Amino acid sequence: MPALYPTVVSNRFTNEIGGFTKSFGTPDVVIGQVRALSVVHGDLKELPEKVKSYVQENIKLCEPDKIHICDGTDYENQKLIDQMLEQGTITALSKYENCWLARTNPADTARVESKTFISTEKKSETIPTPKNGVKGALGNWIAPADMDAAIKERFTSCMIGRTMYVVPFSMGPIGSPLSKIGIELTDSPYVVASMRIMTRMGAPILKKLKDDQDFVKCLHSVGRPSNGIVEYPNWPCDPERTIILHRPKNNEIVSYGSGYGGNSLLGKKCFALRIGSTIAKREGWLAEHMLILGITNPKGQKRYIAAAFPSACGKTNLAMMTPSLPGYKIECVGDDIAWMKFDKNGQLRAINPENGFFGVAPGTSRSSNPIAMDTIFKNTVFTNVASTSDGGVFWEGMEKEVVDNTNITDWKGNPWKKGQSTPAAHPNSRFCTPASQCPIIDPAWEDAEGVPISAILFGGRRPTGVPLVYEARDWKHGVFIGSSMRSEATAAAEYKGKVIMHDPFAMRPFFGYNFGQYLSHWLSMENRSDKLPKIFHVNWFRKDSNGKFLWPGFGENSRVLDWILRRLDGEKIAQETPIGLIPAPNSFNLKGIEENVNLEELFNIPKDFWLNEVEAIEKYFDDQVGKDLPKEIVLQLENLKKRLAQM
Repeated sequence: MPALYPTVVSNRFTNEIGGFTKSFGTPDVVIGQVRALSVVHGDLKELPEKVKSYVQENIKLCEPDKIHICDGTDYENQKLIDQMLEQGTITALSKYENCWLARTNPADTARVESKTFISTEKKSETIPTPKNGVKGALGNWIAPADMDAAIKERFTSCMIGRTMYVVPFSMGPIGSPLSKIGIELTDSPYVVASMRIMTRMGAPILKKLKDDQDFVKCLHSVGRPSNGIVEYPNWPCDPERTIILHRPKNNEIVSYGSGYGGNSLLGKKCFALRIGSTIAKREGWLAEHMLILGITNPKGQKRYIAAAFPSACGKTNLAMMTPSLPGYKIECVGDDIAWMKFDKNGQLRAINPENGFFGVAPGTSRSSNPIAMDTIFKNTVFTNVASTSDGGVFWEGMEKEVVDNTNITDWKGNPWKKGQSTPAAHPNSRFCTPASQCPIIDPAWEDAEGVPISAILFGGRRPTGVPLVYEARDWKHGVFIGSSMRSEATAAAEYKGKVIMHDPFAMRPFFGYNFGQYLSHWLSMENRSDKLPKIFHVNWFRKDSNGKFLWPGFGENSRVLDWILRRLDGEKIAQETPIGLIPAPNSFNLKGIEENVNLEELFNIPKDFWLNEVEAIEKYFDDQVGKDLPKEIVLQLENLKKRLAQM
């Protein structure tokens, strides 16, 4: 297999031009008259001044051999595809149109939360001060000097023999008042191809940027192991020294050592949530880990809902749901991230800042999410799924969709047969696909003003104790519900096993600043508008004593949305409980599935369970948030305890 990045050697007579040294008659540049640098695509001189300065600074640090300024064209993308095919980074999937499969180094398959840091002058700006003897779980802080040292140690000369790609991109529709621009510098063609799908990327962004305009700075390298040995030449990385760094003050992201997903596609969690949330706090809006869907009821009335679930807890399935209730229609605005801002009339409006879906593959099937399956089999990059002998893909959930005599190769490249104990696809394997291909993409999904949000849902995987749906009494109670979210751990993070984890607002790995201040920011929304969305909590994952799901989920979740919409219309179909408002008797539409659903068990609120829940939440707040916990949240917890005591 050829080397991933061939070394370029050049000894040309040079002349100093504009801070670079340009070779006569060639597009080559020499930095410090030591190393040749070939500009293979684009023109450095035409970059906006701030972008040019940023690129120049990192050329000196990383010492790439080539510079490629991305324009986002089909021609450019095809050249990158051809390059990755030659290098073995991807293989073609002949069964589909323009689809590709990447297999990573097995040590580079998920977000590296333990190696992800926020850098601020004071530690308390990043994370609350945990209780003595307790390990903080609401983010990791690094001192500015230590961040600088980590960058210097890892990035110095890390791109020798490689191409530095300059990737201009917009998070959100180009020109929208809710959108933000970033520049990612990377040495990974896989990242460039994926960023073209996940963001609005290319020359139109540079045309929008003025010379003095700020942008989010994103520096990425797959890394170079200190021993010089690249274990998987098709997927270079440096997992031992991987680190993800954020400096909110400078709107700066630096990522080293991983080529995988959110670690390298820096527009995703790093920009859209961590840096995005700090910008949102400064500017008075919300950057959240939420899907956005449009739902139209049988009367033709349409509303938009945002929902926060931890990764791999069903956001994509809900955003692309096929309703089982007659007369309902779901349309997808986004499946992962929402940026929400009040308009001049006090209406909360949201955009999906992304341009594609980076969805978890296992569990996605014709039965669970037919819309996703109709979306992903063209113009898609699959990562760490299994492949089939007929040029297709396979993962857990697709058993009925692969004929018996088809040979399957697992995500590590080994033969695999149905019934094996090891999974064919990595549990966190992904599809990266354009959102515009979704058959039910909402007509307003790229509306510059955003869509109006009527309700916000929180939820997670709770096998016991938590009802199918309940409503917050008011905004403060809703913020408390978000702050106290707990969910069973999934493969999207580094954790193993079925432990119930605290995951407030489904943002635990993504806070860009102190969680206590984040709660205060959410509470302050009450002062910005009298048209706040209603807040609900949902749980599709409750099980009976035999471990069987009590709720069928998927399309039947439209019945939950039906109840929520009727509550938005003011229908008196709710009853009080200590934890919030649940459906009143005979108010929940079970027509057609009555015999298969035990409503009493689904909405049972066990006193002992909830007393333990309150104790766990109180301990979490005390241990992790301490003095930074807003008094309004303390009061909400005390009121919940009192109501439970009176059950």
